[in-house]
Amino acid sequence: MSIEHHPKNEILAAFAAGTLDHGQHIAIATHLVACPQCKNFVRLMEQVGGAVLTELPPATMSNLALVEVEARLNESVRPAAAPVSSTLPETEVPGLPKFVRRYQFGKWKWIAPSVHLRPIELPYASETRVFLLKSGPGTKMLQHTHTGIEMTCVLAGAFRQDGAHYGPGDFDLGDETIDHQPVVEQSQDCICLVAMQGELQLKGLIGRMVQPFIRL
Repeated sequence: MSIEHHPKNEILAAFAAGTLDHGQHIAIATHLVACPQCKNFVRLMEQVGGAVLTELPPATMSNLALVEVEARLNESVRPAAAPVSSTLPETEVPGLPKFVRRYQFGKWKWIAPSVHLRPIELPYASETRVFLLKSGPGTKMLQHTHTGIEMTCVLAGAFRQDGAHYGPGDFDLGDETIDHQPVVEQSQDCICLVAMQGELQLKGLIGRMVQPFIRL
């Protein structure tokens, strides 16, 4: 598998620093499972961050620090959650990482002809919606842009946009500056994990007509 499209270095650095929104974190982690190149970059950023912390001068603890720690010793301990088994068979969504399979999934729902969405229920609050998007062979999406950030990780199948090919493992970033129209290749369904903030903004007369009926 040859991966041609990757997150920007600043996004990978934010992932390493733990500053991404939870939904975006899932999208980047999904890409890292398939991409040794980006995984190595993140590991390097983590090492740099650790070195910076090591070089920081010691901070003086407050006079109440010990008291606050002792007070927490008396707090009740929440029992560890039982391991959760996979809720999604691998044959249904090939390429989906094991850590995502352990989340709860909604049902597939119709979005547009040959396009279906399956929401992923996140364990933590997030401003980002995460879902699986499945599009049939040859599907031509309506031209659109975004009001927020959209991260797309290809799990199976492939699509093309702006003359570029996006296959399994590839990553695509959309925002208000990007105006695109993905077209799914004819060979098979294209299944992607998508982390989206904001809404789609459809272009053209047909896009404006169907905009009220499409919600991702």
